[in-house]
Amino acid sequence: MFSLDWIYYAISWILLTWHSAWDAIGVPVDAVIGTNWAWILAIVFLVVTVRVILFPVFVKQIKSQRAMQALQPRVKELQEKHKGDRETLQKEMMELYRKEKANPLMGCLPMFLQIPVFLGLFHVLRRLDPAKVNKTLYGWTVEQFDSASSAKLFTAPIAGKFGSTADELARLGANGTTVKVIAGILVLVMMGTTYLTSRQMILKTGWAEDPQQKMIQRLMLYGIPLSLLVSGAIFPIGVIIYWVTNNLFTLGQQQWVLRKYPPPPTPGRTGAKPGSPVQPARTAGLFGRKAAPAPAKQTPAAPKVAGPKPGSKPVNPKKSRPAKRQG
Repeated sequence: MFSLDWIYYAISWILLTWHSAWDAIGVPVDAVIGTNWAWILAIVFLVVTVRVILFPVFVKQIKSQRAMQALQPRVKELQEKHKGDRETLQKEMMELYRKEKANPLMGCLPMFLQIPVFLGLFHVLRRLDPAKVNKTLYGWTVEQFDSASSAKLFTAPIAGKFGSTADELARLGANGTTVKVIAGILVLVMMGTTYLTSRQMILKTGWAEDPQQKMIQRLMLYGIPLSLLVSGAIFPIGVIIYWVTNNLFTLGQQQWVLRKYPPPPTPGRTGAKPGSPVQPARTAGLFGRKAAPAPAKQTPAAPKVAGPKPGSKPVNPKKSRPAKRQG
């Protein structure tokens, strides 16, 4: 049977390393405003570590999205050509993607690669139960385990969840109402930021013409946020902190990329005015390649002045001075 222990060890190592770093810097160990900030910051910087590692994948995601957008006119032509013949349409589109080296699923790849990290953190934080016998699993010391199991966000344990039982809350020394309020607010924030990350990209690039790609966009925009309303009840508060931080990181990263390298406007893209001239996108300089310089505007030449006709009197350009009045 395939073991996920290597993921649990990796997540634990990153989490404990960041906690030790914040502890060494001098972040208070005791709760301030009911919060153990060293553990909260350790979870936040777990996100930063993962996103730095996955940055090359993010670059490929952006390139794939640009390639897919450039193919939209040709996809539309295939849809018109094979209207009513869905099987042939799918074959033609897959051939087009293969030929142009575009992958419709690349847009979801960063999210899929973060699923093991999410599951690893979920498993590690779920173990933070003072009743556990083996507290040194995955490289933890007993002191680290006890410190994390008592860590709180505004007096709600990071190992607590909206659906915690009365026994679990008693072992964590937590108030059930407080845990439900904090967890409920975080679940709503998690849903909202998940929706905004998808909406941000769709508003900038528009809805895809490809039915398969459009279905993925709808799933990302509506399906995943709604599913979190139910699944969020079983997520420990520390896991929700990770998810919200990851969404905020994604919003900032996407905003920077889309502002610095805006996608080329297309007639069907949301926000493009019909009949408006299409400006070339600054995508040639994306991620290291130099953009081609824009052609310099040529100043119009001065109109030529025709010379005097042969035989005509020369015209003196100087104005004649008025004659002096004799006194």
